[in-house]
Amino acid sequence: MSGNRKPRSVTNTLETAITTPSERILQECHSLYTDEENGLVKMASRLNLRLLAPRKKIIVMIMGNHSAGKSSFINWYVEEHIQKTGVAIETQGFTFVTSGRKRESLTGNATLHLYPHFRPILEFKGLMDYLSAEISTSKQKKFSLVTFVDTPGLVDGDMVYPFDVNGAITSFGEQADLIFVFFDPMGQALCKRTINIVEKLSEKCGDKLRFYLSKADEAGRETDRQRVMMQIVQELCRRPGLNKCGFEMPTIYIPDPQKPSRCVNQIGEVCETIEKSINQAVQKTLDQLEKDCDLIVSSISNKLEQDRNNVKYNKSSRLNSFLCWILAFFLPAVFITSFLINTFVPDQLGDLVGDGVAPTLYFITYIVLSLWEWIPEDGQVVAVITFGAACYLFLFLARYFARQRSKTLTKKEKKNLIECNEYVKDVVKTKKKKLYKEYLKQCAAEYDFN
Repeated sequence: MSGNRKPRSVTNTLETAITTPSERILQECHSLYTDEENGLVKMASRLNLRLLAPRKKIIVMIMGNHSAGKSSFINWYVEEHIQKTGVAIETQGFTFVTSGRKRESLTGNATLHLYPHFRPILEFKGLMDYLSAEISTSKQKKFSLVTFVDTPGLVDGDMVYPFDVNGAITSFGEQADLIFVFFDPMGQALCKRTINIVEKLSEKCGDKLRFYLSKADEAGRETDRQRVMMQIVQELCRRPGLNKCGFEMPTIYIPDPQKPSRCVNQIGEVCETIEKSINQAVQKTLDQLEKDCDLIVSSISNKLEQDRNNVKYNKSSRLNSFLCWILAFFLPAVFITSFLINTFVPDQLGDLVGDGVAPTLYFITYIVLSLWEWIPEDGQVVAVITFGAACYLFLFLARYFARQRSKTLTKKEKKNLIECNEYVKDVVKTKKKKLYKEYLKQCAAEYDFN
């Protein structure tokens, strides 16, 4: 990590390109994770942790039978004709519709670079040739915070898809924040393929599912709409995973001033659902940022504590190794020296080592020779072998303790960890509190306004 831990500025570009507080909050949270120098993702990887950067937008997947109005809804929400519409099966692949600075149409690998977290799905399902993205500059409604995933129109019968469409839609749905299921009242509402995929999705992400009767203004009279809705609800409730109480299916259609209709249009509730999901995404992102900061701080504390324990353990191992080395060489030296000293007369030994040391050497020699004489003569060979084995054991233990050392951190590594800890506490957490206050202020302002 860099020694200079000032947060990198994200204001110049963001303030000019981002217009809503929620968008700026999600963008800045994303930057805190992905910053090349001080990003939490990079920081966590050095601690053997795996963090995922939060998405800057929510993902709304729209599925349903062909001609159910999926593409028409996206065009209406974006207020731009992006997706082709018609009675034919126009959408045969997956199209990401998102906002950007320039109108672009992307395919295959280029799309994958925008959404790398979908790589396992795309590579496993073989969808690369059926993947595209449409980037629009529209800022209508909450589009700047939404990525729509337009899925292939679903039909029964002999229709053959070039990929596992059921598995692909299920996998995308598990990654999405919302799943809109559009039922066309004009004869395709009870498409079994649609019902089967919905049942599969409900097992893992039932809380994301939202059901709508699309093109409700084309369903004829109110009694016709009610009959179609009852058929759909009955079919859904027959499935074990979908027989829930309080089942809702708002009627929606694209408003057209040239074609007034008496049918109740609840398309505004769709927009409210998207906005609510955005607000939840902001809250979850801020809460997850707090949790990830705590995880990194605790991991750093544990790593530093473990390093201190390793240092103590290594000191103990070095001491034990040193003592064993001393015993391995000192005992044989004393034994051999004692027999050599016994060959000297006191005056000769005093002249050789000095009168102060000679008495001590004679005392040690006396103890060793006394122990040797205490051993029976027929057991002295065994005693020598045992003594040699003991010295070899001490030598073995000295080498063993010398190898029993734990890896410790270098001064540079400890400095980096301490800097990371201070950066997370002083910069990231402070930034998170500021963003949270800004979000609450925004919510209060919207509440007061409403």
